Amino acid sequence: MKVLITDEQSLFRDGLSLRLKQINQDINILQSSSLLEMQQTLSSEPDTDILILDIDLAETNAEDVINKIKNTLPSIKIIAISSSEKTKDIKKILSLGVKGYIPKRSDSNILSGALKLILDGGTYIPPAMLENTSDNKTTPAYPLKKNLTNRQSQVLDLIAQGKSNKQIAYDMGVSEATVKLHINALLRSLKVNNRTQAVITAQKMGLI
Repeated sequence: MKVLITDEQSLFRDGLSLRLKQINQDINILQSSSLLEMQQTLSSEPDTDILILDIDLAETNAEDVINKIKNTLPSIKIIAISSSEKTKDIKKILSLGVKGYIPKRSDSNILSGALKLILDGGTYIPPAMLENTSDNKTTPAYPLKKNLTNRQSQVLDLIAQGKSNKQIAYDMGVSEATVKLHINALLRSLKVNNRTQAVITAQKMGLI
């Protein structure tokens, strides 16, 4: 798998590269510091599988940049990273068909979880979107989760945020053993075998 990271900060690129290598040592990582370098790299490396793009680099419109890339290389998967955590910005970028939107201030564990989810074929939706949905008083927080218990729904959202069992246990105020029980019940309810499949299936069903 070949991944191109485009961001102007070398420390951020190197940190992201390290996270990716921790997930999969066989990943071939390329780097570029500007949109021009990105375009040149994609031209010379058209078989790039994933582009991690800092959309704040866009001198024009981020939507135009993403659409141009998708039109040129329709098979490439794009992961947007940005300093913005505004719901409207996240919704706009996700609507373009990117495989994830990762705020730059994300916790390191959440970042790793998000990258792993995307590399496994899922789409990462940041916590800001989930929190916004839960706080919306005009729309039920879990309109399609009638077959899941409240605890299972809560666990599902935390898994989607890339949190570990230990973090989920802390957030929910329960033991890790209890979290494992909830996760096992969730997997059975969704008829899947692991956490990644659970998130992918839940997203397809509109549960998150």
